[in-house]
Amino acid sequence: MAFSRIQVLLLRCIAAFLFCLSLFACRQETPKDNQESNLSAEKEQHRWHQVAVPPSFTAASARQLGRRLDSVFTHLHRQKGFNGTVLVTKYDQVLYKGAFGYADFARKDTLTTQTAFQLASVSKQFTAMAVMMLQEQGKLRYDDSVQQYLPAFPYKGITIRQLLTHRSGLSNYTYFSDKLWPDRSVFMRNEDVLHLMAMHQPAVYYQPDTHFDYSNTGYVLLAAIVTQASGMPFATFMQKHIFAPLHMKHTFTFSHDAAVLHEKIATGHTGGKRKRTPDFLDTVLGDKGVYSTVEDLYKWDQALYTQKLVKRETLQDAFRGSRPEKKKNEDYGFGWRIRPLEHGDTVVYHGGLWHGYTTYLLRNPKDHSALIVLSNLPNGSLKHLKEIQQFLYPPQAGSKSEPSSMVGAGH
Repeated sequence: MAFSRIQVLLLRCIAAFLFCLSLFACRQETPKDNQESNLSAEKEQHRWHQVAVPPSFTAASARQLGRRLDSVFTHLHRQKGFNGTVLVTKYDQVLYKGAFGYADFARKDTLTTQTAFQLASVSKQFTAMAVMMLQEQGKLRYDDSVQQYLPAFPYKGITIRQLLTHRSGLSNYTYFSDKLWPDRSVFMRNEDVLHLMAMHQPAVYYQPDTHFDYSNTGYVLLAAIVTQASGMPFATFMQKHIFAPLHMKHTFTFSHDAAVLHEKIATGHTGGKRKRTPDFLDTVLGDKGVYSTVEDLYKWDQALYTQKLVKRETLQDAFRGSRPEKKKNEDYGFGWRIRPLEHGDTVVYHGGLWHGYTTYLLRNPKDHSALIVLSNLPNGSLKHLKEIQQFLYPPQAGSKSEPSSMVGAGH
């Protein structure tokens, strides 16, 4: 009898153990399924634009191209005075990166590929991305009037889209601020530019949407709109929603304490290697003002093949032309110049020039190549980048090489 009771107890214990085990397994199944689902979603988010690598692009050919690029940039440094950093990719691989010269000629600080440079007008693509993110979130629309977000703006009939595509016709704030800003020892802010426009109403160059006219003023206003639509300062939005998510640890917007917060910063110089110091216009953001490194810009380039920041459909607007009139076979999207190459591919690119810095970023989505060059000595050496472009995109037999006007188009 006692033995039977023991058997019953054992059976009950075994049944209870099996029941608990089944509950544990059920609890484990859901996280596992969720984890697999999350990994799948993350993979989709991280890479939507795939590119096939041709058999001719081997490790050996990549090394050979890297050596040729090193030879060219070494020549540019020694013979043409190139001073800066460079990174070149193809098929998502870094073929070459290098640093030549000094971050500060007076102190003889050596440049590295982690040295940050003022990007000048290459900054515009980041401003455009902030606007696209807010559009996707429903906080603004491209065809909204500027006055919906900036009521003091004195010009009617200008839209956010026209600011993005340089079709606003507005005059250049760097010119009218030079005449109207009373004290150059006081640094301007974006709201000060808006205040000058409201007070003095500088004459427009063209009526809205009648001409493409490259406009720094438009991108200053876009940064102010980002502040209003997001409810946070433009610099905070950029750091929180773009730089930090992409792990761009050496990328930031200009501020007076930037040199304290970020150690490796290249100093801008004149062509004669004299140091340039920031002036009252440097604190105006949106058209310029982003500092970054070639390595961080590679992270940015790669992120544009993903949906980390915006959906694929939203991002495509940045690379879609906007000009009904065509000039020199070039177009403009949202913060990017667009140009077809003679061998068939279409590249997107931008250059910049501001207060001792010259910058250049070119991307070819067809083969996932990029050419990133940052310099703090505007001595004309970047005019020779055409030779590097020919390495990356050799012209077909009988065609003319790409004109050097692609290089240096910027601020």
